[in-house]
Amino acid sequence: MDLNKIPIGIYEKALPNTFSWEEKFIVAKSAGFDFIEMSIDESDERLKRLDWGKEEKEKFLNFVNNYEVKCFSMCLSGHRRFPFGSKDPVKREEAYNIMKKAIKLASDLNIRVIQLAGYDVYYEESDGETKKLFIEGLRHAVKWASRASVMLAIEIMDTEFIGTITRANQYIDLVNSPWLKIYPDLGNLSRWTNNPSKELELGKEHIVAIHIKDTKPGIFKCVPFGQGTVEFVDLFKTLQKIDYNGPFLIEMWADNNKSYTKEEAIQEIETARKWALSQMDQGGYKYVRAT
Repeated sequence: MDLNKIPIGIYEKALPNTFSWEEKFIVAKSAGFDFIEMSIDESDERLKRLDWGKEEKEKFLNFVNNYEVKCFSMCLSGHRRFPFGSKDPVKREEAYNIMKKAIKLASDLNIRVIQLAGYDVYYEESDGETKKLFIEGLRHAVKWASRASVMLAIEIMDTEFIGTITRANQYIDLVNSPWLKIYPDLGNLSRWTNNPSKELELGKEHIVAIHIKDTKPGIFKCVPFGQGTVEFVDLFKTLQKIDYNGPFLIEMWADNNKSYTKEEAIQEIETARKWALSQMDQGGYKYVRAT
């Protein structure tokens, strides 16, 4: 790995669902990305990855090594379906099982950061009890993660519950562990505060990764880069000011209603990468930095 580079990654869901893991690594490599962020969402198909055996894990690691594209992080959004804060003890038990399995999988695949969805509940009504249960779940998760040397990071989300770093910091302070940090999504953050730059400054000590995503008022997904209202250049200037040097992850989604060739997939994510790099450059970041 080139330590003079700021790593730029691509979200797995930016790559068509029909592509195999090997095809995803080939496309990411060809488009110039340094890493892929694995998705473990609430679908049965992706939750089954938590039960991968030795052969599946070795095959995945071979792709990482052969194509020289890392898998730094995991987006664990499966807790939307099975949240820590659920009042249903069956769902809550499954939330704990998912967390344990995700940490084990991350450890076996050399994934450094598990991004946690910042929801106490998603399909249920939030109240004091769900928040209390959510905090209890975080505390258990941090104990398991610390034993595996895997970092947990709360994503700044598309709902108000943890839509800002100020709100995330409340849970960081309550749990009070070096193994629980923050993973801001610049698009989401820009929707829940009038001063996202100030929020980034508040997270200086706890930010371990950044999602690059454009949004519009009321629209949190699939806004083409440059067509939203996120002030990327200003935010990159702020991140440069606080000396953030961690990974950036381009969050976008492939259109799974159409059939992609590898060349089309490469062009789509490469265009996004170049656009993001142009914004970073204007904000004072250089992809290749001086030693």
